[in-house]
Amino acid sequence: MATMTFEDKEEEEEEAGEDHHGPSHHPPAPPDELFDIATSVDPSYIISLIRKLLPNVKNDHNFCGADGDSAPNEGSKIDLMGESASSSPKDRVRGSPDHNSEAMDVVNGFEKSSYQDGDDENLCRKVEQPGVSAGEEVWEEYGCVLWDLAASRNHAELMVENLVLEVLLANLMIPQTVRVAEIILGIIGNLACHEVLMQRIVSTQGLNEIIVDQLFLDDTQCLIEACRLLTLCLQGSECIIWAEKLQSEHILQRVLWIAENTLNPQLIEKNVGLLLAILESRPEVARALHPPLMKLGLPSVLIDLLAFEMNKLLHERIPERYPALEVILRSIEALSVLDSYSQEITLNKKLLQLVCDLIKFPDKVEVANSCVTAVVVLANILSDIDDLASEISQDLPFIQGLLEMIPFASDDLEARSALWSIVARILVKVQEDEMRQSSLHQYVSVLVSSSDMIEDDLLDHQLDETSHRIPCGFKRSARVTAIIRIINIINKWTTSKDCVEANNSMEDHLADDTNVGRLLDCCHKYIESVGRSYSGD
Repeated sequence: MATMTFEDKEEEEEEAGEDHHGPSHHPPAPPDELFDIATSVDPSYIISLIRKLLPNVKNDHNFCGADGDSAPNEGSKIDLMGESASSSPKDRVRGSPDHNSEAMDVVNGFEKSSYQDGDDENLCRKVEQPGVSAGEEVWEEYGCVLWDLAASRNHAELMVENLVLEVLLANLMIPQTVRVAEIILGIIGNLACHEVLMQRIVSTQGLNEIIVDQLFLDDTQCLIEACRLLTLCLQGSECIIWAEKLQSEHILQRVLWIAENTLNPQLIEKNVGLLLAILESRPEVARALHPPLMKLGLPSVLIDLLAFEMNKLLHERIPERYPALEVILRSIEALSVLDSYSQEITLNKKLLQLVCDLIKFPDKVEVANSCVTAVVVLANILSDIDDLASEISQDLPFIQGLLEMIPFASDDLEARSALWSIVARILVKVQEDEMRQSSLHQYVSVLVSSSDMIEDDLLDHQLDETSHRIPCGFKRSARVTAIIRIINIINKWTTSKDCVEANNSMEDHLADDTNVGRLLDCCHKYIESVGRSYSGD
């Protein structure tokens, strides 16, 4: 009996599939009892998709079944993948820091497939793309389906059990188009979202190193997926292993270089997200990665990025850039609380100015989360350098902007505490007894213009101070200190009111007496209720 070749077996499978009216390119489904993992998609279909990605398998059968569109059958996938290893100039970025500075641009490519119920119709589309062979196009389509399926834990587990990691690794080890590399990183990134699979990723020999190597690709979309994947890895249970792979200075330098040299907002977001994961990592990871990053100038990189995004915000207001602004500020916040490195942040005058400018930004609704983070960063700065409060206390537009932040910080305990600590530090520096009447008038006007927000916050969170008895001698909260200072400033204004009203030009801008009285009454009631808690009455 003649030995059956691999091609004979595939032809036999095709005939069997046609007899059962199934897609001709799918292998027959094995018995259900062979699969211990429950999925909403036929397991045999997922396995067939993985087989389609094998780099050494000839594709001499129909990819599109009855429709008659078939992939080229002359040559292996390796040959097809190797044909288009390069992309057009606009799809690439600089390969090394030695090249001239250029903006990273988004690579043109497919959108991820929207896969439903195992339908192959979308997989057989022939999108005309110059320089992309039919075999590459089909590989990309099937890869995108697996990318989508990997988001489900059950599907992801089935894929890993059927050697998808080994198949993807084999593809990464041969020349590929940047789109193929992006899809591979995207699939592994979705697999890494499931903690139970993290150990399998780490234990796949050679995969860790080759994933890190993808940081040296010159394609924006590939770098986005590489940074996303490494961020997930550093947040998982195997983070120490990944820290060891990343701790080489030339790798960390590449990460910072990408941050400094891209204009693409999504890549900035993912790249700085990777840095944030490092800053917020476990102590073992911090010991390995923080010192070299600081040596390479991480604080300066983050502050320069913030300056760039603030310039974009103030002059262009591009919503697509807002997530990048937020993650940059979160990274600066994380750095500002690291005992060994906080002064790199708190002593930086440029950062102080940028944070204050953001707090003064008029349209806070657009970047509310970033503004809240800016408040926390500023609170950390002032806790280290108290003298700065005197400077800021003269900046009335800043105080106005800070009080406008009250509603946005209302549901965030840390942000509320930070905001009121700043208000308290600033108002403590105000010497109302020595102020000119015009300056005092301006302060009262700013406070009264925010009276509704102050009143709402005090009413909404009064239980925070009164729900439990506070022992005598216990340090009062920054909010209480701030409210007492508001009362003192308004009282000083009230006692000198006759002098103010005698000046007609000032009377035109005088805060409404009703609002002044209402704010003062609200503050008094709050202090009285809190005072009972502090006194234990």
